[in-house]
Amino acid sequence: MLRRYLIAAAAILAATPGFAMAQDKVGTVNVLYAGSLVNLMERGISPAFEKVDGGRFRGYAGGSNKLANEIKGKLRQGDVFISANPKVNNDLEGTANGGWVSWYVSFAQSPLVLGYNPSSKFAAELKTKPWYKVLEEPGIRIGRTDPKLDPKGKLTVDLLKKASEVYKLPDLSAKVLGAPENPSQVLPEENLVGRLQSGQLDVGFFYSTETTDLKIAAIPFPANISLSAHYTITVLNHSPNSAGAEHFVAFLLGPQGHDIMGEHGLDLVKPKISGDARLVPVAVSAVINAAQ
Repeated sequence: MLRRYLIAAAAILAATPGFAMAQDKVGTVNVLYAGSLVNLMERGISPAFEKVDGGRFRGYAGGSNKLANEIKGKLRQGDVFISANPKVNNDLEGTANGGWVSWYVSFAQSPLVLGYNPSSKFAAELKTKPWYKVLEEPGIRIGRTDPKLDPKGKLTVDLLKKASEVYKLPDLSAKVLGAPENPSQVLPEENLVGRLQSGQLDVGFFYSTETTDLKIAAIPFPANISLSAHYTITVLNHSPNSAGAEHFVAFLLGPQGHDIMGEHGLDLVKPKISGDARLVPVAVSAVINAAQ
């Protein structure tokens, strides 16, 4: 049903005044995006976008909070910002925060899972014992991201706290994670997958889109403690290439982007605008309105 609406949106875009003409002027679009979407963006969305719209995709991946801090501090310039947590956009809204974000669209989600290396000596136990018991084993090497810089790191800490309450194990979080910013576990988001796949880690906390996309063995968490990333996208104010950015966002939320994201393991949701809907570009609004 959602795909049918998105196809209709594509037809609306084709009839939108100036949209087809602008395709020749898409140029280079700088996309700052959550590190959990590296494979999707670089191998899925990027080549398809460049083929269809004739522009050039230039991506930079990192923890969503880290990216927001760099945008706010004018350390990194971008046209599009994709976050794994809607609340991160709040840090870029308003005059006090530089006025970088006026609106954003929620478009997908992905639950947190426990990924593991099949060659790990703990792999067999993960199939027969409760996951939290295995994570308490001496010598197990656990990887996660920084809760201050990345929503996935924050969700990991929150999930362990929730598990502690549900399972009535008050010291579970401390036993498994240690301190929230435990340096023996915390890694940059862009390094976590490689460390697990190379055998430097036994387990790691990932989103399901990452484990599905990269064929990483994973264990889902029970529904009563499960937590998910919620992805959002926006065109940054002060964007050097706002026209190209609008094309990119419309492409991502349109039928082809929709299919590519599904193939890469994202759980797609009906697009929803937050913030000032009046400032959403026409091309983006057309896709969103068609999906309602």
